Amino acid sequence: MPELPDIVVYIEALESRVLGRPVTGVRISSPSVLRTYDPPYDAPVGNNVDAVRRVGKRIVLGFEPEEIYLIIHLMIAGRLRWEAPGQPIPRKVGLAAIDFEEGSLLLTEQGTHKRAGIWLARDWAAVADLDRGGIEPLEASPESFANALRAENRTLKRALTDPKIFSGIGNAYSDEILWAARLSPVKRTSQLSDEEISRLHDAVVASLGEWTQRLRQEVGDGWPTKVTAFREDMAVHGKFGEACPRCGSKVQRIVYSSNETNYCASCQTDGKLLADRSLSRLLKEDWPRTLEELEG
Repeated sequence: MPELPDIVVYIEALESRVLGRPVTGVRISSPSVLRTYDPPYDAPVGNNVDAVRRVGKRIVLGFEPEEIYLIIHLMIAGRLRWEAPGQPIPRKVGLAAIDFEEGSLLLTEQGTHKRAGIWLARDWAAVADLDRGGIEPLEASPESFANALRAENRTLKRALTDPKIFSGIGNAYSDEILWAARLSPVKRTSQLSDEEISRLHDAVVASLGEWTQRLRQEVGDGWPTKVTAFREDMAVHGKFGEACPRCGSKVQRIVYSSNETNYCASCQTDGKLLADRSLSRLLKEDWPRTLEELEG
């Protein structure tokens, strides 16, 4: 799922292409992508884009002179393309297109589960209703960050990825943040010391800021075409079995449902292996508890 750094770079690429420009058409190829019916999907036609914003993991286009907002949530597999004006919507993966004189913004989604969605709203209050309420991690003071983290007793992985607590952090960057902070993904927020919370806050700001800058440099004046949760230069996310870039130990994982958490046992859990919900239940007493047992 595109997360805060990816969404920021999408927004910056959009701003340079559509800000102040009128919408000439809206095309829908998959009616299921529409999550609202009033205002109608073509309400933005004839209006100028006067703002491009981020609300959590959503991209919001604001229009004038009529106050209308178009909200896009890419979910897991949704992606945006900038194509030539009037470019046909791809038959298998295309969901919708927003047309401008200079080009067309295409919303696509790979896979059979079509989760990406488009909402339209007549005022900002309706847009705000879609916000899950999490604080902005790059804007939060150390105090507000600590208060949000301690509001509920969650594991760190769950807390970081809960949109009601933090805005814009998902599975990939939470792994990178926790690795940078040298904290276990399953440690409870109630167990954190002030020093650990400070370390986590620093890691959030540094990791999200660094990755946003990396993606900006990668895209340059072009369009972000490599929006993925798995990047070659990530430290642990998607790196199961590979060497931790800090200590050289093999990266471990916890698999649950369709997601997994990646971590370095040496750096983050004092050498202890975290129980995998599927494999540890299968192996029971044969499940290794430490790196030494695993390697033995």
